[in-house]
Amino acid sequence: MTHRRVTIQDIADACKLSRNTVSKVFNNRGAVPEATKRTVLSKAQELGYYQLPESSANALLEKRCNIALLTGNDPQGHSFGSHVITSFTDQISRAGYNLKIFRVSEDEIASRSLPPHLLLSETAGIIAIELFDRDYCDMLCTVGLPTIFIDFYANSRGSLLKSDLVMMENYTSSVFLTRHLIQCGATCFGFVGDITHCLSFKERWIGYRTTLQEAGISYVDACSILSKDDAPYGNTDWLLEQLRAMPRIPHAFVCANDYLAIHLMTALKKMGLNIPNDVMVTGFDGSPESSVVEPALTTARIPSADFGRVAADILLNRIQNPDRPYTRTYVNTVPLLRDSTR
Repeated sequence: MTHRRVTIQDIADACKLSRNTVSKVFNNRGAVPEATKRTVLSKAQELGYYQLPESSANALLEKRCNIALLTGNDPQGHSFGSHVITSFTDQISRAGYNLKIFRVSEDEIASRSLPPHLLLSETAGIIAIELFDRDYCDMLCTVGLPTIFIDFYANSRGSLLKSDLVMMENYTSSVFLTRHLIQCGATCFGFVGDITHCLSFKERWIGYRTTLQEAGISYVDACSILSKDDAPYGNTDWLLEQLRAMPRIPHAFVCANDYLAIHLMTALKKMGLNIPNDVMVTGFDGSPESSVVEPALTTARIPSADFGRVAADILLNRIQNPDRPYTRTYVNTVPLLRDSTR
């Protein structure tokens, strides 16, 4: 009994693709999405396509099977980053990709170079987390791989993006929290955090300032702590110095995230102030710590796991459809009113 030789047309029919697309895969000509390549090569192995020895097929299948996560900090060191990475990894694994994490050094950021162990020939796409240097972000958009950013540099609202971007919805929740403080009787406010650190902080600041302006409440710069992100915000003594230098302690502080809010609350307590009776405090992120600190922190929760899945879906879609328009996607946040506000 003789077996008919498997042809390219057989593989095309089995994959429900055109013969031309399958031919491009084997001849390495033209742009074919990586997911499609893997489908074709897997089917070729399954059918026993004679032109594809097993060793060659395995090599081709392993090519560009990685998603590179680039980060300037350790994203798994806080709850938002760890949950995003877990759900993102789960989603891309289902599509046949592996996640490789690369810490980008300050020297690499300054020289706008990729980590030396990142092999573009084995990488299908890039996800960038906690990378807010404008020049470095712009460089990543030119490497020729599908790229998605989680958050972005602060002054990017007018930029024409050459990548996909996923953001938490900052403005609306910031407006909600600031209005809540006004309804609680606050007429003097302060903001805590570096508003030039990233786009999220900037959008939270804009929501805060817009709400004060609409309510006719004056903004007093001396009642805010806006030092650069590398300032010792986690140092209680440093925070006490900033607070004691203010002309008065405001009725309420709006903080750029929960980390800042929790350390600020520690400093305020050391000054003998009661939260929320003397001063109210809000954060942002919905970190686990925000619910156990005393008093529990009013904040806005980011659905981190869903966030990671959304980012994965967008990147996988981009890998398969490289020419579609770039997107800027916002994932809703949820304000949580707790005991740090009246």
